[in-house]
Amino acid sequence: MIHFFKKKPFLQDLIPNNYVDIHSHLLPGIDDGATSIDDTNNLILGLKEMGFEKFITTPHIMGEVWKNTKSSIEGKFNATLSQLTIPKIDTDLKVAAEYMIDIEFRELLKKEPLLTLRDNYVLVEMSYLNPPFQLHETLNELQSAGYLPILAHPERYNFYHNAINEYKKLKDIGCLFQLNMLSTVGYYGLGVSKISEFLIDNGYIDFVGSDVHHSKHLESIKKRVLLKNHENLAQIFKNNSFFNF
Repeated sequence: MIHFFKKKPFLQDLIPNNYVDIHSHLLPGIDDGATSIDDTNNLILGLKEMGFEKFITTPHIMGEVWKNTKSSIEGKFNATLSQLTIPKIDTDLKVAAEYMIDIEFRELLKKEPLLTLRDNYVLVEMSYLNPPFQLHETLNELQSAGYLPILAHPERYNFYHNAINEYKKLKDIGCLFQLNMLSTVGYYGLGVSKISEFLIDNGYIDFVGSDVHHSKHLESIKKRVLLKNHENLAQIFKNNSFFNF
């Protein structure tokens, strides 16, 4: 009997050689990600087994919730490197940050250099409840300060799902988009998977990140993708080579 419907690939099988992950929470005890050095070790080893080559880990800097600073993050990063025994970890792991766009962020922008993924590329996010007041103005201020914003997981902002044109507006003002890879396997719900497919197929997504926090995320990378045109996702994965270090 001829099978007309092929099974969709596993997400981990789409990860290219030398993949650089630009969004994760691997530093222990600094935010809602890894909780201990053993946790960090296990997450990195698990990701490497699935083909991840290098990691730019991005702790939260989020107002009153995660009051991290450039200094505290760099201190935690150096301490973590000294405790890990994974081969080549000092050349495979670097640190940036994931900045919440809020009032505190606008003030921080005036005070000190930001932790970037590379050069002037900075990872930002916003509340899942509603877009921040003066979002576009803040992004313009960020660019005026010499930075290029990469919006983390745009597919997870449900308030845009029925306002698709808002995505275009953000792209038009120079905002890049980073998709969470787990959005393609239904981890955050079918609605997020559906909008992910729309954004991918219409050329909105620039990069892909794991946004790994814990072992459940790790296991979900082993699931099959829900996308019809998974070839488009495979191509976007390759864009991350831009951040190789």
